[in-house]
Amino acid sequence: MNPVLEEISLLGIVPVIALDNAEDALPLAKALYEGGLPCAEVTFRTAAAEEAIQIITNAYPDMLVGAGTVLTTEQVDRAVNAGAKFIVSPGFNPKVVSYCVSKNIPITPGCSSPSDIEQALELGLEVVKFFPAEASGGLAKIKAMAAPYTNMKFLPTGGINAKNLNSYLEFKKIIACGGSWMVSKDLLKARDFDGIQKLTREAVQLMLGFELKHIGINASNETEAGSIADCFVNMFGFTKNVGNSSIFAGTAVEVMKTPYLGKNGHIAIQTNDIKRAIYHLSKRGVVFDMETAKYDSTGAMKTVYMKDEVGGFAVHLVQK
Repeated sequence: MNPVLEEISLLGIVPVIALDNAEDALPLAKALYEGGLPCAEVTFRTAAAEEAIQIITNAYPDMLVGAGTVLTTEQVDRAVNAGAKFIVSPGFNPKVVSYCVSKNIPITPGCSSPSDIEQALELGLEVVKFFPAEASGGLAKIKAMAAPYTNMKFLPTGGINAKNLNSYLEFKKIIACGGSWMVSKDLLKARDFDGIQKLTREAVQLMLGFELKHIGINASNETEAGSIADCFVNMFGFTKNVGNSSIFAGTAVEVMKTPYLGKNGHIAIQTNDIKRAIYHLSKRGVVFDMETAKYDSTGAMKTVYMKDEVGGFAVHLVQK
């Protein structure tokens, strides 16, 4: 997959923005960046789009900024010259798509029918925008269309919000979702950039879905591990489950038969998408020890440890 599309898939959410005033571009970019989504699709529905893209890319060169609602090849050139790294169109225009493909510009055209997808495949595209998502049949239609087109992936936009975001992202043929609920017209009109940052941060947290999985306690030997586990079993009525390397008391307490990572033990945090979580946490300065990563039979990562301990505990992510 194209590197830009790979990064979009790790971001998980693409804020879709319609700016009437270019002067709002910089504080908006700051709100998105600090909210945890260094990405924006700036739509060419307004006259301020080109200037807004230029302002954002100049101030935040590592921010992934694209141009949306691109209808002509002339708009493609204007957007790319302003700094856009990808192009999005509401429908499938063969002329615009072919132009972008010929110039190696990532484009996700709007597709809502098998005929659209076949045109996209003919031109070598790997990802298409599904638009308008909810009005066109939503997740059920994406799943139905994905069945015969096994190599095509989707970026649904239109009607995506905090309530249905994760149901879309659970389907592995969806690389990310476009949404505007964290950058709504009302928030932009009020210039409520603090509100935008708050909603952006909440959207990222909702998407990643961090939850405590279990706490691991290091014991010096199997006998001590059994004794510690029994304490939790006797106090709280948890079920004891003896494994090869550890003993569980219920599902939240794991006692290691021999000391493992972490001075005192480890803390497992589960997440909706471990690769996406690694990407976002790395942006926050978290460093992972990829040598500790473990994979399932399909090659998908299922767990990985962070390099640094917290309070004497090693911390690792677990795929839900």
